[in-house]
Amino acid sequence: MPNYILAIDQGTTSSRAIVFDENYTVCAVAQQEIEQIFPQSGWVEHKPNEILNSCIETARDAIKNAGLNGKDISAIGITNQRETTIIWDKITGKPVHNAIVWQDRRTADFCNSLKDAGHEKLFSDKTGLLLDPYFSGTKINWILDNVVLENGERARAKAEKGELLFGTVDSWLLWNLTKGQTHATDATNASRTLLFNIKTQQWDDELLALLNVPKEILPEVLDCAADFGEADASWFGSPIPIYGIAGDQQAATLGQACFEAGMMKSTYGTGCFAMLNTGDTFVPSSNRLLTTIAYRLNGKVTYALEGSIFMAGASVQWLRDGLGIIEKAEQCDDMARESDPEQSVYLVPAFTGMGAPYWDAEARGLLCGLTRSSTPKEIVRATLEAVCYQTADLLQAMNDDMSDTGSETVLRVDGGMASSDWTMQFLSNILDAPVDRPTVLETTALGAAWLAGQYAGVWDNAEDFAKSWKLDQQFTSKMDNEKRQEKMAGWLDAVSRTLNS
Repeated sequence: MPNYILAIDQGTTSSRAIVFDENYTVCAVAQQEIEQIFPQSGWVEHKPNEILNSCIETARDAIKNAGLNGKDISAIGITNQRETTIIWDKITGKPVHNAIVWQDRRTADFCNSLKDAGHEKLFSDKTGLLLDPYFSGTKINWILDNVVLENGERARAKAEKGELLFGTVDSWLLWNLTKGQTHATDATNASRTLLFNIKTQQWDDELLALLNVPKEILPEVLDCAADFGEADASWFGSPIPIYGIAGDQQAATLGQACFEAGMMKSTYGTGCFAMLNTGDTFVPSSNRLLTTIAYRLNGKVTYALEGSIFMAGASVQWLRDGLGIIEKAEQCDDMARESDPEQSVYLVPAFTGMGAPYWDAEARGLLCGLTRSSTPKEIVRATLEAVCYQTADLLQAMNDDMSDTGSETVLRVDGGMASSDWTMQFLSNILDAPVDRPTVLETTALGAAWLAGQYAGVWDNAEDFAKSWKLDQQFTSKMDNEKRQEKMAGWLDAVSRTLNS
């Protein structure tokens, strides 16, 4: 029996595929960047077929690079950028519009109208979410109301006839991998749509009515580890069962082995997402965090508190592609070390609004504290520091929600920016808390692979899997409290200058 697991990790800026062996060891990795489309200020789109093709190509490359073929793969696990919304024709499989990315803010006015009508508490009580353009539900509404098909028919009319399907990226990949045999999602992705009641575990008719979304277009919701069907043999030479799906942040929580209530991870990818396991307790936030599903296994739901930051690695990408002051992300550490420590330059990366705990869709980026002696080095340092300040905002809100001082918090980190020693040290400094970086930073892919691997019987259960987690380095604070308070005060002042409200 083959004992290799393929993880497809479809992210905001790239698609990756990783092959793991039965000992959780990475055998091969393949990656492709995907195009970022910005039709208007605050709008962000992807091409659905580019997403699909990049996943197929990287999966094939990873299998080949591992010296394997399709029949050697026991199962596939999928993890994906969440909330990104795709609607396609049920018969032809053709998308009716580009994917509207989670960062997109075009539905801000619609969200505000729902808030003004007094509906936010209803959505929060049922979904754990806030009324923000971030989530899928209002994006679905926009596509159905604004897209006119090639034959002149409106998308909404076609959807109401049951001829269109909606999915987050996982559903789009699944439908295509199975050649249209499976239209499904998992509980974590469903929980990010504004349409799924995370207490009853059902699509909610009242919320569907408020967002004017036809129930017929929605996928079936399964556990994170389940039989999602088979990838057709035409893709990889042999049929391969798909046994695991989870949104990227939930997959990282699993990959970090945060199975116990009170454990916390923070992933630094395109954005930054901190997630605190709250066990079987739905903890409503008083500090504008999200209550979400961490995972659902064997029908049992585990909840979490989550704080979402829209720009982390994407801010570094902006330094490269927007300002042109770096050629590659690896330069940032040295530039930050060489910057002038006496300068108080702050970047508030509200390029697509501010996430938790501010939730201001209209806020825009701000760079302040510049002097005549400021150089690209200070701007790079401010960009890295901004990620850490935003994490501190999230941790404070979580501590307040959990009635905890946070003094004993240990944070497990992962994602691309977690490899930056300078950033992780500053993070520990500003949090005044230990930061643990594991030996395996591919925790998002590892979480998806674990779901598939344990369902296939190749990998261990949660308890044994948790024992495999290994520490690479622990960062501890080296900053005195007076300096920490001074820096946080400067950050909060900068944030106050960019908020719209």
